Amino acid sequence: MPAQHDAISAAPAESSAPSGTDRAALRRRLLALRETLPQRAQADARIEAALAALLARLPVRCLGFYWPIQHEFDARALLARWLAEAPGREAALPVVSAPGAPLDFHLWEPATPMRSGRYGIPVPDGSAPATPDALLIPCVGFSDGKFRLGYGGGFYDRTLAAAAPRPLAIGIGFDACRVVLPPQAHDLPMDWIVSESGAF
Repeated sequence: MPAQHDAISAAPAESSAPSGTDRAALRRRLLALRETLPQRAQADARIEAALAALLARLPVRCLGFYWPIQHEFDARALLARWLAEAPGREAALPVVSAPGAPLDFHLWEPATPMRSGRYGIPVPDGSAPATPDALLIPCVGFSDGKFRLGYGGGFYDRTLAAAAPRPLAIGIGFDACRVVLPPQAHDLPMDWIVSESGAF
């Protein structure tokens, strides 16, 4: 990671791991930071280039991704190009069937009709279910150990833990939101993290 991006500590100096309260406070700080990132267009372009290069190297057939909310990186244009580059590729969006359950995924393409899903996030309207072999996962924050700080609902941790075989997990975040984050017992590391600095 570039030296100019200092890691934000998730834990007080006297604590070995952040409590739920500490994580909630860190999450609020990082969301506010992401909302006001300087040179955002350039950061998005660099993430898109790094992600495109990574996907070109990986044997992914069905790629699960996310509908962007709360100033997340928007991968939809890249996914449209990725689909068009090779026949047989599929993309899918997550659908929350119930709180506490793993995510379901349904096929998406740029022309797919959408409806408002749980929490008001758009989801495919009536498209077929899908089983992604890789997932793009939004990160509120991420650590050098490839652990992710999400929104606190645990949906992606449950989804990765329940999947067999487990899909490749690609976290997407911004360098400014790199954190020192001791993992909790249920946390699962990403296989890759993609930020403005590239993929690691």
